[in-house]
Amino acid sequence: MESQNSFVDEALLKRVPRWSKYLEAKLGFRNHWYPVHLSRDIEEAQVVSVTVCGEEILLKRVDGKVKAIRDRCLHRGVKFSEKVECYTKDTITCWYHGFTYKWDDGRLCDILAAPDSKAIGRRGIKSYPVQEAKGLVFVFVGDDDVKVPPLAEDVPPTFLDEDMSVHGAIYDVDSNWRVGAENGFDGLHVYIHRTAELVSNTQRSLPIGHLSDSAKVEIIDAQGGPKGVYDLFANHVSVWEGKVDGKTVITGTKRVSDKPTRTTAASIWLPCVLRVDNFPDQEITQFEWYVPVSADKHLYVMTVGKRVSSEEDRAAFEHEFQSRWKPIGFEGFNAQDIAARVALQKYYRNDSSWLDEMLIEGDAPIIRWRELCQQHARGVQKPEHM
Repeated sequence: MESQNSFVDEALLKRVPRWSKYLEAKLGFRNHWYPVHLSRDIEEAQVVSVTVCGEEILLKRVDGKVKAIRDRCLHRGVKFSEKVECYTKDTITCWYHGFTYKWDDGRLCDILAAPDSKAIGRRGIKSYPVQEAKGLVFVFVGDDDVKVPPLAEDVPPTFLDEDMSVHGAIYDVDSNWRVGAENGFDGLHVYIHRTAELVSNTQRSLPIGHLSDSAKVEIIDAQGGPKGVYDLFANHVSVWEGKVDGKTVITGTKRVSDKPTRTTAASIWLPCVLRVDNFPDQEITQFEWYVPVSADKHLYVMTVGKRVSSEEDRAAFEHEFQSRWKPIGFEGFNAQDIAARVALQKYYRNDSSWLDEMLIEGDAPIIRWRELCQQHARGVQKPEHM
């Protein structure tokens, strides 16, 4: 039985006191920024619906800026998105009884079917802070009385750098967001990528596993900055040969070259974002979010960034993204990750599985991530917030 005050059985939470908040966060962490859409896919006056941490939200671009409100009328609880009615650019009207709200702050400003109601001007639906950066629309999901932190505190270092050109795509994945996050940060999971076309396409080295030195995994938690776990691959022991009964049955790809051919580091940051340095190729960084949608679904927000010094560089990288990194990386290499997460979800959908798992030495960075979330996540999203 679950406690009335908990989303997860209290008995399970007590067994993992160092990361109980993480175990409870099936719907993600509250009071954080999340990327929910590509900016280019929301045109002026267009209304789109998204679900973040279980909260159903409507987005609309008004005079160039994206606004966000709860997709639910106060009156009888129907969703605006069932039949969108916007009679002015800055309002939305419920199709059922004509309750009309401002996009800026969610205030109930008119009721078309009852224009003299005393409720007008006294109530409102929830509105959400929105910020656009690097081609992504970010929404802050949290409590009304919480001071909204700068976006820079919820994205990895370098992502917002002025000279960082970023391109991306978003995919739906049928697994919990934590399964996605741990798949990305798992040093042993490179085993599933040994057949990926990207390995030969980039002429890179790829072991079948690499083990971190847990004593050298760095925790980044300075006040006022992003909170994350940084794992430098120079501290890893790479495994190039897989053996059964002493016989080599599989090998990694090891190349000798004058130029670097390896990813150099991976780091994971609150609330749910991974940064991979020098991947999918040298001088490129992959930033990817695992945005909670429900207990068994997340948005896989994938981006790659490269430093540029001119508009010509930006255009060249955009072409490179569309012609190479999106098909070879996102739809090839990372598709293997998606398949692995869907398989993992069959096990981890049960809360008790998070305690029944058998982690080993190479999984130490994952435990550090769970503990970081325990210490620095600003809140746990629960069903009553939906």
